[in-house]
Amino acid sequence: MHAMNRIVPILLVGLALGACERAETPTPTPAVPTTVPVAAPVDEAIIETVEAEARLAAIIAGEHRSEADRARDQYRNPAATLAFFGLRPDMTVVEVWPGGGWYTEIIAPFVRDEGQYYGAHFDPDAEREFARDAARAFREKLAADPELYGNAQATVLACPDKLDIAPEGSADLVVAFRSLHNWMAAGCADEAFSAIYRALKPGGTFGLVGHSSRSEEPQDPRGAGGYVREDYAIELVEAAGFELVATSDINANPQDPTDHERGVWTLPPMFALGDENREQYAEIGESHRFTLKFRKPE
Repeated sequence: MHAMNRIVPILLVGLALGACERAETPTPTPAVPTTVPVAAPVDEAIIETVEAEARLAAIIAGEHRSEADRARDQYRNPAATLAFFGLRPDMTVVEVWPGGGWYTEIIAPFVRDEGQYYGAHFDPDAEREFARDAARAFREKLAADPELYGNAQATVLACPDKLDIAPEGSADLVVAFRSLHNWMAAGCADEAFSAIYRALKPGGTFGLVGHSSRSEEPQDPRGAGGYVREDYAIELVEAAGFELVATSDINANPQDPTDHERGVWTLPPMFALGDENREQYAEIGESHRFTLKFRKPE
């Protein structure tokens, strides 16, 4: 079965039609021209938004996504998150460090027909076996289903010298999900932000989701534990030349105290402590997260 045929259809229900009655008169009367009401002009932008939302919902519900991935929607809130970032079907979108492609399976099909997707992954020629394997698996994923992913392309973000994540000034939107602490740990945050800045068009959007610390203690610049204070993250991105547009609690989790023994990996889906207090951590759910929208100045 073709991938796009597997996507669950979403039907938009339209207008309700009414009937009007004409009273009979006892004597004939001269015919009077009838004025047929004309519908008010429809805002095409609204139609496009509705159609885009329906298409995005269909892709998120699509059978090409595994049950395990769909089960995480309650924590990652893909429709609301991507809407907050302003995703449109005609955009050039760069996803930085897409991992196994959880968001790739949503974004790439969404922009397949009118836009362009770049997945800036690890270096397939990296010294570390983990990085090589992950990068190659991602490229194989894109190549395995061209009907689903279309012209999606894999690029590289590997500090300090492989930073061409997309053609300069080409991207309408760059997104990064739960990667900031990894950039900090690798001493790569400044280079990553510079690469994102170069790839974006003037006025383009940078959307960032990260594990959000509640602690008032000084932030570890290496991002130990995976959590990063929201104000610290904003400061880092603004220092790279971006302007903060908006913040959102879409991905917040009030149940997460953010002070776990094994950091964010204590929680699902990793359960770093194994069976120890597993039910407790499952009840908490995935991590508390900030969702930030920045803009590259024009």
